[in-house]
Order: sequence, then C-alpha cells, then structure tokens
Amino acid sequence: MANSTASSTSRSTAFAYVALAYVAAIAAGIGAAYLYRDAGWHPLVLVLVADVVATVVIFIFSFIFKNSSFYDPYWSVIPIVIVAYFAWLGAGIGDPLRIGMLVFLVSFWGVRLTYNWVRGWTGLHHEDWRYVDFQRTTGKWYWLVSFSGIHLFPTILVFLGCMALYPAMVLPGRALNALDVFAFLFTFGAVLIELIADEQLHRFKKIKKPGETLTSGLWAYSRHPNYFGEVSFWWGLFFFAMAADPTAWWTIVGALSMTLLFFFISIPMIDKRMLKRRKDYEQIMKRIPAIVPWFPKKG
Repeated sequence: MANSTASSTSRSTAFAYVALAYVAAIAAGIGAAYLYRDAGWHPLVLVLVADVVATVVIFIFSFIFKNSSFYDPYWSVIPIVIVAYFAWLGAGIGDPLRIGMLVFLVSFWGVRLTYNWVRGWTGLHHEDWRYVDFQRTTGKWYWLVSFSGIHLFPTILVFLGCMALYPAMVLPGRALNALDVFAFLFTFGAVLIELIADEQLHRFKKIKKPGETLTSGLWAYSRHPNYFGEVSFWWGLFFFAMAADPTAWWTIVGALSMTLLFFFISIPMIDKRMLKRRKDYEQIMKRIPAIVPWFPKKG
C-alpha cells in the first residue's frame, strides 16, 4: 500500500510539473505575440513566433528534469490554443459554422490525444524510447539534438499543419459548401479511427503475452492504424482550407509534411524496433499494410 501511494504521489507530482510547464509556455507564447501585436506582422508569423517561444519554455523544463517527454503533449495541446486564437481573429469575418466545426474537431482531436498520452505516461522516470535511443547514440550532443529534433522540428511540422486553419477561419472565404461537409466527415472519421485504434491497443497491452503483436480489430488491416488516423486528420484540415478558399492550395505543405514524417521516419523507426523485439513481426509486415488499411494477405 505504501509503495502504491508513493507511486501515485510521484505521478501526480510529475503531472503537476507538466501542467506548470504548459501554463508557463502558453503564457510566454501569448506574451510574445502581444509584444509584437503592433509590429505589422502577419498573424501566421505571430503564431510561429509564439509557438517557438512556447517550445523553448518546454525545452527548458525538459532540460531541468532531464526528460524530453515533457514535450510529448505539445503536439496535441498547442493546436487547441491556435484554433482558439484563429476563432477569435475570424469572428465576424469567417463563416461562423465553419469556424465552429474546426474548433470542435481540433479540440476533440487534441483533448483525446492528450488524454491518451496522460494515461500512458507513468511519471518523471518515464521517457519515450526514441529519446532514450537518441541519448545513447548522440552522447554529449543529446540536448542539442533534443532541442532541434525532438522539440523544434515537431513544432514546425504542427505549425505547418495548422496553417490550413488560417484561410478556413480568419479570411472572408466562400460560404459553407459541400466540400465543408466532406471535410468535416473526413476529419471526424480520422479522429474516430485514431481513437478506436488507441483504445484497442490500450486494452491489448493489459492482456498481451510477452512478444505478442496486436493483429485484430483495425490492427488487422494496418500495422499502424493510429498513424493513419493522425495523418488523415491533417489532410482534413487542408480540405477545410480548400472549401473556404481554393487559392489556399499552399497550405497543403502541412498535410504533406505530416505524411512524409509518418511514412519515412515514424513508421520505419517503429517497424525496425518491432523486428528486433517480435519474432513474428517480419511475417506480419508481409501480410499487413504499413499504414493505409487494406485486407491482409493470406499466408
């Protein structure tokens, strides 16, 4: 009982530090944007500056506590702040229903993804295995790698993905149309796929045997259905931008960047790790598609 209480207290304290980090980061970001509000900068530039400032604050906490997983919730927390800011800017300018749909979708996605991280993070002793590998391979250069690769690089990617929100919410674009309906259903479906995949994985981890791989449910049709949902979410935001303003095609850079990240970095890293840890994974890779769900091959 004593050990259980100590573990619970330790975890509660860890989350208190994380909450403090994000309050400080968001406050610093808002402060930076407020400081330059009259400089004539484009709203996207202001968001980028605030984003980078907030990232630096989170990095400071990561460095102090020697745990780069302080950054992990950033991916899903900051877009909620960004969509709220764009909703405020777009009030009376953008289509109110489109704005409402995006606030709902981004908030639903962000809260759910953050919760999924919260229930899987066990405390200050728990750090993402990828960061541990980076630390082992980069040695004394690790914190430079952590700032540039673990903190700043994902921040830039998320910012690129969120750029689609600007023409969709802030500019006086087209009235609500059929593409908006498609974009809403597509994006909502993407979040549901990610939710279901994460729930199936969460339940599986509680009952799995050593070395066993999840190959049922959505995981029977894709080795990484949660990643498929994540990539699809960012494409959904791009579709909203197209619905509001077809000339905002340049915002495709966000969805493309996310697609390249998962296809060429995230998935290969996980597959390589699984091949080392699971005897059956080589056969699973031959049968089940990497990300886009499809019927598995026989044999």
